[in-house]
Amino acid sequence: MTDQPIAVVAGPDEHGLGEELEALGVEIRRIEGLVTADALSEVGIAEAAYFVLTDVEEATGIPIAKELNPDVLAVTYAERSLPEFVAGVADLAIDPALMGPETVAEELVDGADDRAA
Repeated sequence: MTDQPIAVVAGPDEHGLGEELEALGVEIRRIEGLVTADALSEVGIAEAAYFVLTDVEEATGIPIAKELNPDVLAVTYAERSLPEFVAGVADLAIDPALMGPETVAEELVDGADDRAA
């Protein structure tokens, strides 16, 4: 077991948010393709601090991730808005055009430190 926080990144990470989180000491685990309960379990969502979704087409993964780990911080980092049926389940929805990946990563990690304090 490690003290290093884990982020599950699902979808294409064109803006490099995963790399920015990794640079801040977060272990990155990726899901390529469909975001299913099995895929989430295989990458260790149960022990993840963050679930980062970059493909709103896979938005159904958010409630699944929350069911498997109610404490995970569900973040979408995508240009498109979330479908209404999951918008209330996500903790944060960020448009890459409004906030760069370095800033988002810093805010997530700093926010986790604040929540742990």
